[in-house]
Amino acid sequence: MTALRPSAPLGLAYIAAAIREAGHDVTVIDAVAEAPEQVTPGKRPQLFALGLRTDEIVERIDPEADVIGITNMWSFSWPLVREIIEQIHSAWPEKTIVCGGEHFTGLPEYSMEQAPVDFIVLGEGEEGTVELLDAIEKNRARPGSVDISSIPSVVYRDANRAPVRSLQVRPRNKGVDDIAWPAWDLFDMDTYNDHNYVAGVKKGITVPILATRGCPYQCTYCSSPNMWTTRWYARDPKDVVDEIQHYKDSYGAVSFPFQDLTAILKRDWVISFCNELLDRDLQVTWQFPSGTRCEVIDDEVASLLDRSGGRSLALAPESGSERTRKLIKKMMKTDSLLNAVRSSVKHNLNVTAFIVIGFPHDIPEDFKKTRQLVRKLALLGIDDIAVGFFFPIPNTQLYHELIEEGRISLNEDFLLTPIFANEKGLLPENNYCDHMTARQVTRAKYSILLSFYGTSFLVRPWRIISILWNALRGKETRKLESFLIDIRRNIGVWWRGKFERRKSPATTP
Repeated sequence: MTALRPSAPLGLAYIAAAIREAGHDVTVIDAVAEAPEQVTPGKRPQLFALGLRTDEIVERIDPEADVIGITNMWSFSWPLVREIIEQIHSAWPEKTIVCGGEHFTGLPEYSMEQAPVDFIVLGEGEEGTVELLDAIEKNRARPGSVDISSIPSVVYRDANRAPVRSLQVRPRNKGVDDIAWPAWDLFDMDTYNDHNYVAGVKKGITVPILATRGCPYQCTYCSSPNMWTTRWYARDPKDVVDEIQHYKDSYGAVSFPFQDLTAILKRDWVISFCNELLDRDLQVTWQFPSGTRCEVIDDEVASLLDRSGGRSLALAPESGSERTRKLIKKMMKTDSLLNAVRSSVKHNLNVTAFIVIGFPHDIPEDFKKTRQLVRKLALLGIDDIAVGFFFPIPNTQLYHELIEEGRISLNEDFLLTPIFANEKGLLPENNYCDHMTARQVTRAKYSILLSFYGTSFLVRPWRIISILWNALRGKETRKLESFLIDIRRNIGVWWRGKFERRKSPATTP
């Protein structure tokens, strides 16, 4: 689907590396990289699939493969992933299908009820996947020799084909330095780079990377507490820089977007990492496009980020209202944010702020405070903001609360909400804000955007020319330029999809 800029699948590359290191043969079918410009219309006019068609994916499956693994991060992709699973099972009914990732961890029983999935590995996947594959292999040699229910954090089917969770929960892997680096050699990294399919801002040949795992916080709108638990583990900074150097030597990579949930958490770790980069003089750039904490960013840290190649970071206040932040358990103070922004701008870092509106408890005063905050951020000089509508992501605290209240119907329309809400505006049936209508929340979104960019361009009018000129040239220095470049690309995707829709009926969701 084209709601997000695709990027090389970091989670899948980690799983592939773990499987290979355990002695199993592994091959990858990367639907995006194998057909990066092919667009297939979906069953709804606004939806298109980028990459191989479902039948082409099935055709590429190795007949000798015993197990087929499928990942899915975003639940709005589930209708398409479900069709892929159904067609694989239809073509290869004897093969075992194993799934994992954010969506399957959040909705395992739902996924098994809707598709012929044999096993789901919950949460952090490397150890569980390897244990499951070992068990499957042993059972094929000696049927009944392994009790699958004894493998922690696995969902399997009982004798009646009903989904059942194993009794044990797998503890988090503390040995993050021992986890095999992603198996990027199994993926066509050149295609991702040639088509600008990268996370964050494109600044040359790019390879995504992960320096830490997990997050110690318990934000009510985030699935991390249930996906990863609330434990945060950081790799040795030297090991992270070893990986960066390896990718530079192997692929010529010079840009590294970190996809960590919470990368900047401990001051000593950040300083050690930056100094290691400086000592090696690798001449690379790196960034935090997914959002990180602000508390340890001061003049010293911001200066090190800049001098070591850090070019951009995203901070996630979510709201300008301290009241809202308290209710969603966002443990961040406005003063800490503003101090981090001052230091970051002073040291030439590109800064984006993430805002979410329409939480169930939001009131007009909260939106007013958010407008006030984004104006302050614009005056301080940050480059971008991103404003999204609240959506109850499956397996989050707010999702479970809304389920208990009977306000969510778990179906395809619900899962597709993030795509349509951000294209057309919030619809009444997708509004979970108790104190404002969908129209009011939608107006608030555009009012917040106008407050920020109006202030930003009024104070720094030269940015308008710079942004438009860079977007026309395909050069990315900030998220707004990436957004404009993506719009231009997606218009091309839309036209190709419209042409394909005229040629043939839709075959994918």
